Amino acid sequence: MIDKYTVDKLGYIDEDIDSSVNLVEEIKLLKKQKDAVILAHYYQNPEVQDIADFVGDSLALSVKAKNLKSKIVVFAGVKFMAETTKILAPSTKVILPDLNAGCSLADSCDYESLKNYKDIHPNHKVVTYINTTAAVKTISDICCTSSNAERIINSIPKNEPIIFAPDRNLGNYLKNKLQKENMLIWDGFCHVHQRFSLEKLLEIKKSNPGSLIISHPECPKPIILVSDYIGSTSQMIEYTKQSKSKSFIVATEYGVIHEMKKLSPEKNFIPAPPEDSTCGCNDCSYMKMITLKKLYLSLLHEYPIIELDKETIDKALIPIERMLAVK
Repeated sequence: MIDKYTVDKLGYIDEDIDSSVNLVEEIKLLKKQKDAVILAHYYQNPEVQDIADFVGDSLALSVKAKNLKSKIVVFAGVKFMAETTKILAPSTKVILPDLNAGCSLADSCDYESLKNYKDIHPNHKVVTYINTTAAVKTISDICCTSSNAERIINSIPKNEPIIFAPDRNLGNYLKNKLQKENMLIWDGFCHVHQRFSLEKLLEIKKSNPGSLIISHPECPKPIILVSDYIGSTSQMIEYTKQSKSKSFIVATEYGVIHEMKKLSPEKNFIPAPPEDSTCGCNDCSYMKMITLKKLYLSLLHEYPIIELDKETIDKALIPIERMLAVK
């Protein structure tokens, strides 16, 4: 038996594993034995993506979670994603291999701060990005992801004021593109997308003439302005698959390039560099906390578990369901 008190202090199970153990084969075996599925985000390590039953962006993972029939879901992602799965599938045991896998964007908008801001602007509809805690979702009117954000904003009457939280870059991008003047933007950001350097990006573009710059709308405005294409994670993947271009400079988390290469092995993908690093990779340290070893141990012991009380689940479900209902 594992010592759950110790695990809760660490946030993950830490056990020695014999070097002869084939983690991939053991994980596959455990999945069958336990009627478990592994959901993984595109920003995960390649070996984690490869063993997952389903890999997707936040929207696709939310839809998948809603329709799951398995007894156990092991979520290879970050905590708000695992919470979303628990909200959509409350009777399912949801496991997050490392509870320390948080999100800088979700951390930038806490429940009390948003509640106070909402009280100051009582006539505003609160639209929160899926990258928020379950608690924040309980005081939201509707959620969105980068894939459906435009659709969600357009579903709200033009004259109705909005609070958009927490990503300021995505919020301002939507405000400008959709000409939504009565839209208040929360001052939060994703540490990965905020780190991109315009100067370094243009240097790479100069060294790779003909390459298209593609970026995520969580990037700052200067990056957006020089981009040839702006889209969510899944939209960027689809764009590179369909585009006739043979080379892309990718301004989002580095992990997405794994899927791009799988779908278009003949094409060249160049990661946009972060400002504060000499390497070319802009990794999310939280996403990279999930390893094959942690995945194996969490599935073996069915722990750590994501637990939410019924009131939180019921309230947080409302804005998510509203999001999923918008076509």
